[in-house]
Amino acid sequence: MLEAIFLGIVQGLTEFLPISSSAHVRLFGEFLPSGSDPGATFTAIMQIGTEIAVLIYFRSDLVRILKAVVRFILRKPIEPGSADEQSARLGGLILLGSIPIFLLGFLGQSYIRENFRSLWLISFTLIAFGIALGLIDHYGKKVKSLDELNRRDGLIYGLAQSLALVPGVSRSGATIAMGRFLGYKREAALRYSFLLAIPAVLGSGTYELLNSLTEPTNTFSLLETASATLVAFLVGYAVIAWLMKFVQTRSFMPFVIYRILLGVLIIVLLASERITA
Repeated sequence: MLEAIFLGIVQGLTEFLPISSSAHVRLFGEFLPSGSDPGATFTAIMQIGTEIAVLIYFRSDLVRILKAVVRFILRKPIEPGSADEQSARLGGLILLGSIPIFLLGFLGQSYIRENFRSLWLISFTLIAFGIALGLIDHYGKKVKSLDELNRRDGLIYGLAQSLALVPGVSRSGATIAMGRFLGYKREAALRYSFLLAIPAVLGSGTYELLNSLTEPTNTFSLLETASATLVAFLVGYAVIAWLMKFVQTRSFMPFVIYRILLGVLIIVLLASERITA
């Protein structure tokens, strides 16, 4: 139970930062008394907790989007250029951007589980995508708001999000970097990253939760997993509130440096056989 709660704290602290929560959960599992990979199932279920934090934090945005989408579906008149039209469009773009990760995650599920959890791979993705995030954030334009998001950008955002299927990439890191590359302001890129993750994370977590009830593959019991998910929710909510304020005045460079240092540390630990891949 203590291990599960600890990993819930790790999940909550790292889910929204561009440093890869799945990489941290995978790595810290090696140093716990059990000394094993917590597993993709446990990680995906915990992410439900952090995503519920997103639902609550952005509840006003989501209610506005849902109302506008329902009006559009029911063919009720929406004034062109109004807030309702923008909300309905944003809802449609979130669904469009979710298609790549749903397709790749469903089709490549077995391959991802068997080949993408090596710590060697995680160390290199931490370093490579950390460097990419740093360069793009520094040199990227800072002109677009979410009101300027179009279908092309929404789909490209979605393709970037699908890279998060590889532990170490970071869902928020990949989507934020792509948003900055496309010219969106730092806060706009972060906000859309949070909203875009909702369908993918809730879908993946629910799927894994239902699977764990019929085919137990989880390292932890249902009660332990539930406790970790609750802790991840509480910690994750606090991190969202802090991060949204942080990016208004600061760059992502501290996270870039952290990613590179962590990647190098993992390589050193693997090379010295202190941990196994």
